[in-house]
Amino acid sequence: MNKLVLMTTLTCALVCNAAWASDDKPAKPNKMATCNKEAEGKKGDERKAFMKECLSAKAPEADTAKSKGAGSQQNKMKRCNEEATGLKGDERKQKMSACLKS
Repeated sequence: MNKLVLMTTLTCALVCNAAWASDDKPAKPNKMATCNKEAEGKKGDERKAFMKECLSAKAPEADTAKSKGAGSQQNKMKRCNEEATGLKGDERKQKMSACLKS
């Protein structure tokens, strides 16, 4: 009986884990594929130079998943740090806490 319960529990755990892991997540754009499409028609040194520049370039902020305008965590931290400039200790902690919650 204990083996049956154990097997059932393990099976359920595996199925649930597989279902959880397959949640739809936004796909990151594949830089190599994107650059290859843009480099169509270019050959030799011109293509090499283009690919090097394209692959080393940062993605524009509007295209990145983390960048959601003024509400993104990174932008919030920057803004709150600027607002808390000159403050120290508990006063700074309180200001940062209130700012990040808003």
